[in-house]
Amino acid sequence: MSLINERQDFSTIADTFLLHGSMQSPAFLDGRLCAALGLHDLTAEAWLEEVCLTLGVDQPRDEPSAERLLGWRRQTLDALASTELNFEPLLPDEMFSLAERAQGLKEWTLGFLEVVEDAGDAPRKKWSEPLREAIEDLAGLAAIETDIDDSAENENDLFALTEHARMAAMLLYTEQHPGTPQVEQVDETPPTTH
Repeated sequence: MSLINERQDFSTIADTFLLHGSMQSPAFLDGRLCAALGLHDLTAEAWLEEVCLTLGVDQPRDEPSAERLLGWRRQTLDALASTELNFEPLLPDEMFSLAERAQGLKEWTLGFLEVVEDAGDAPRKKWSEPLREAIEDLAGLAAIETDIDDSAENENDLFALTEHARMAAMLLYTEQHPGTPQVEQVDETPPTTH
């Protein structure tokens, strides 16, 4: 069975990072991935190259790792392009403390905004007012306090902030890809390494 169709979650990708000697959280890269897919069509090859660069390796150490990393991109693209609006950022789940989850959201937001900033002003001129506001609000998210206690109130606040990030990513994607759900159906098979 191919790993490329497996559901990739935060822990799976973090474990893949660890296999490559990286203690980094995948949240930052997921933010970059979401913005890059929204602003321009990030190819599977370009994504694998960016991940390897971040991990400090020339290529994934084995085929399952490559498939997992490509599956992450595919899953994100499918969710962003879906009419079901079921996209979820790749963030630490309930197994992590609220502080770790807040840190993950902050890193995701920083990655997302980095790609948006790198794109410059040209794409922004075509954005709707709601998208502009959503992106501006994300800047505030990048500065959130992450040293928070596990409490119902903090959990509700974090959920609302995560929902804002999720909606901003979907809004960016749908505005840049109008009327084209499931934009890309190629690259199902990862490049083989010998």
